[in-house]
Amino acid sequence: MTKKNVLSIKNLNKVYSKDSDSPTNALNNLNLDVQEGEIFGLLGPNGAGKTTFINILAGTVIKSSGNVNVWGFDLDLNPRQVRASIGIVPQEINLDPFFSPRKLLELQAGLYGIKEKDRITDTILKLVSLEKQANSYARSLSGGMKRRLLMAKALVHKPPIIFLDEPTAGVDVELRKNLWDNVKLLNKQGVTVILTTHYLEEAEQMCNRIGILNKGNLVALDSTKNLLMRIKTKKMIFKTQNKIKLEDDDLESLKVIYNKENEICVSYEKSKVDVENIISLIKQNNNKIEDISTDDGDLEDVFLRLTKN
Repeated sequence: MTKKNVLSIKNLNKVYSKDSDSPTNALNNLNLDVQEGEIFGLLGPNGAGKTTFINILAGTVIKSSGNVNVWGFDLDLNPRQVRASIGIVPQEINLDPFFSPRKLLELQAGLYGIKEKDRITDTILKLVSLEKQANSYARSLSGGMKRRLLMAKALVHKPPIIFLDEPTAGVDVELRKNLWDNVKLLNKQGVTVILTTHYLEEAEQMCNRIGILNKGNLVALDSTKNLLMRIKTKKMIFKTQNKIKLEDDDLESLKVIYNKENEICVSYEKSKVDVENIISLIKQNNNKIEDISTDDGDLEDVFLRLTKN
């Protein structure tokens, strides 16, 4: 069964022009579809256009041209319905310090026109583990609790799509795990999640598909698995009884990264070298291999290769 697109972007452009002589293209002809139920990662270095993209959807930045469709609503024709279809968790913590979590959520629900009988404040507070702090001043909350409160605010109107802009920036490992557990739970409940993050290992573990932006251009869009398959080289570390005599290009594309007394690390192109040939080369002169470890690379390798220019 084919899932529907909940977000469809066609030829989206945003040009910032302080003066007509030096315009800045924040987004260049962006085309992107996100399917219902996905956890989609939007990655890119600073200045790539990620925040501009989110702000266009939020209605705080006006696009220069192109079409944006969210949950079946056209941004130009139905901006209110578009905003009602998404919840945005910003990177910056911006909360009234003298409001309690309960008061902030009730206020947010009122801004969306949700009647008191239809509000789910207690449910959301429980979801983000803030029920015990429901009536405390926001200023008394820890940094992690404030992060969770931002997520809670984004959920008051029960949006089918939630955007998280660098949700774990500057938080500790325990809080990061807690936030991702919340994201996974929301996704299991049917919420489509779109996130930006600098933590590539998180994107690798969390996302079904990933788009990579660089200087306003979408330079990659694929499943996480397929992106990782773009890595051409592989590393192998051999622990041996004696030092190995091995040189670069003893096999095609083979490179010696380091060669210690009882350990050697080599890299090679997976399409050009058979692992068995490397093992045979190292076993020459009756040298015994005591241990082998491998490194297939990760999403960071793909990211750096695609954004290095």
